[in-house]
Amino acid sequence: MNSNVLKNKRVLVVGMGMSGIAAMDAALKMGAKVHIQDSKTTEQLDEALLKKLNESAVKAWLGETPKDMGAYDMLILSPGVPVDLPFIIDAKAGGAEIIGELELAYRIGNGQYVAITGTNGKTTTTTLVGEIYKAAGKETYVVGNIGTPVIQGSMQASKDGWLVTEVSSFQLETTDEFRPEVSAILNLTPDHLNRHKTMENYGKAKARIFYRQSADQYCIINYDDPLCYALAEDCPATVVPFSRKVELPFGAFVKDGQIVIRDEKGQEAQICGAEELLIPGSHNLENALAAAAVSYFGGISPEVIGETMKSFAGVEHRIENVGEYGGVRFVNDSKGTNPDAAIKAIEAMKENIILIAGGYDKASDFTEFVQAFPGRVKKLVLLGTTAEAIKQTAEREGFTNTVICPDMEACVAEAVREAVPGDVVLLSPACASWDMYKSYEQRGEHFKTCVRQLHP
Repeated sequence: MNSNVLKNKRVLVVGMGMSGIAAMDAALKMGAKVHIQDSKTTEQLDEALLKKLNESAVKAWLGETPKDMGAYDMLILSPGVPVDLPFIIDAKAGGAEIIGELELAYRIGNGQYVAITGTNGKTTTTTLVGEIYKAAGKETYVVGNIGTPVIQGSMQASKDGWLVTEVSSFQLETTDEFRPEVSAILNLTPDHLNRHKTMENYGKAKARIFYRQSADQYCIINYDDPLCYALAEDCPATVVPFSRKVELPFGAFVKDGQIVIRDEKGQEAQICGAEELLIPGSHNLENALAAAAVSYFGGISPEVIGETMKSFAGVEHRIENVGEYGGVRFVNDSKGTNPDAAIKAIEAMKENIILIAGGYDKASDFTEFVQAFPGRVKKLVLLGTTAEAIKQTAEREGFTNTVICPDMEACVAEAVREAVPGDVVLLSPACASWDMYKSYEQRGEHFKTCVRQLHP
């Protein structure tokens, strides 16, 4: 652990979410002179956090920005904070270093990193890899965008520990020295364009995952996704492709119904049967292939990988079976926060679908989302900021069985009215949750509460 990185440095932590609070605690512990900034005012901030700030005597800029941005040596940004805010640009011009909590964790903590990114599938793949590493007896911390701040794990880990880390494009934007032993890019489809503006910028942010890697390290990347695989051209690590469609001379693929890994010498290791996976859908086969490759090239035996994959039942809020009432199945896919993720959920369903969608506007195009409806979705129930935009897109594509509801209770009630035995009611919003909820988890829990109330 490098305790001198922050000693006596003047640090501003921007954003008081989970990662910001963890960064503040670490910076104080390391002897930095810490201020914090958040767009929320004192009245809007959580009481427990206010108490913590008062006890630590940290200068807090709440609902305002510091007057003198030249007063800081370093800004530590939370993932949700855009790097192009005027006060951040001023700080950079004044000589301050701009990093994020992921970069800070890498610099001051312990452990070796497995880092997983992509538009979709990150949480499922990260969770599965974490389970594989634990099953192999490794000291394992599953951290990052998945819910536990990276810095929390890195401060607990020994030098032999493994931090299996879900990383977002927002987190990667503020990395510099970050260098995982194994990285993975699962896929690349339009998302967060309100922040990144273009797909090229979005791809560049994702590609920072391998920016500092070397040839003796590995980058696992989706061979079937042309946009994603094109990023490999600039990768300094050993690129390991995975494919569910073709047999590869090197990498992870499906052969005769088996998940197989072929190493640099051409030797094959059988992992498990594709049909033995408990997680449904072709996208989850891709996630499993990536997880197998990450683990295998991270030094885990094929036997441990296979046994863990065969028992893995998935993650909460991602194609999660909530229950069956009156012959109608209810599925919570609140983690489907962009159109491509929602398409994958739709494709994974075997029944006719009453689809609940809509939420925060990330400047997504919903055309391909609606084009996945024919033969699958019989009714579209919408809520949130994007409801009208999705409705208009649906009508333009010839889908008219649509209704807009004010809240989740009304959406579930409408879906139940429409459903007949044998149907599935699927919450897969194709949008983030921030217009109505604090997180996709809170949205998913609300959906599950509404479903449970059907049978008190």
